Amino acid sequence: MTFEPQRLGQSRSDLAEALRELRKRAGKTQTWLARRCAMSQTKISNIESGKAPPALVDVELIIEALGAEGLVADELLALVRAANTEWQDDWSSRRRGLDKKQNELARLEAVTTEFRFFLLSMITGLLATPDYVRASIADVPGDQSRTIAQKLERQSVLYSPEKSFTFLLTEQAVRWPLLPPLAMAMQLDRLASVSRIPTVRLGIIPLGGHINERPLSTFTVYDRRLATVETGTGALVLRDHRDVEAYRDDFARYEQHALFGREARTLLSDWAGIFTRQHQ
Repeated sequence: MTFEPQRLGQSRSDLAEALRELRKRAGKTQTWLARRCAMSQTKISNIESGKAPPALVDVELIIEALGAEGLVADELLALVRAANTEWQDDWSSRRRGLDKKQNELARLEAVTTEFRFFLLSMITGLLATPDYVRASIADVPGDQSRTIAQKLERQSVLYSPEKSFTFLLTEQAVRWPLLPPLAMAMQLDRLASVSRIPTVRLGIIPLGGHINERPLSTFTVYDRRLATVETGTGALVLRDHRDVEAYRDDFARYEQHALFGREARTLLSDWAGIFTRQHQ
């Protein structure tokens, strides 16, 4: 199955229809299937109507119960992966309004306990100064004041005692000069301050030595619930547990190359000093 962003939404209805037809061809009722899979009949009905996209384990149980195998089983497993993948393009987000995107993120952050941020090329809004936030959305037309205020308001989640955050920033992400030198120095001071918050682990991956990894994208993992992967034109939202675990594994490998605590703050101080001298 090739990746076609425009078909990700359609894949949910395709999966629902395929599962419904598989059950009917097997001559089984929803009640029978629910009992064999240890699910409720309501859940089976919601899956077959497309109201609730099933998890991979749900489809694996249904496939086994109905005796599907070979190409049929492979196609269903491919469909369930696509059904648990969402494409959010930047143009649609901007048409809807960036404030709505901020509301969605706030709701996701409210129900998440453990956060993992891998920042390849830029600093995320939760760590940003007002100047950095403003610069990061400077290309968005219209009044940006509400979005900036929402981004800054969301930073309060860092102080929630029941949550934990690990941020991994490459040297490139930290030092990319999105702002004038003095403002960049202030942004690096902000990172150092955030690193002292009890709920936060902030790691820096310096460009030195040998790193046998090949990171391609900025990504965030929310518990074991989902992962978001950013591209130049949008973001993939991945809910299939295989995808989420793959990004958790990637994060663990990158974490081994990061400096934390005093070592990270020493780097930030040195780089902030360079920006300050550029301003003079």
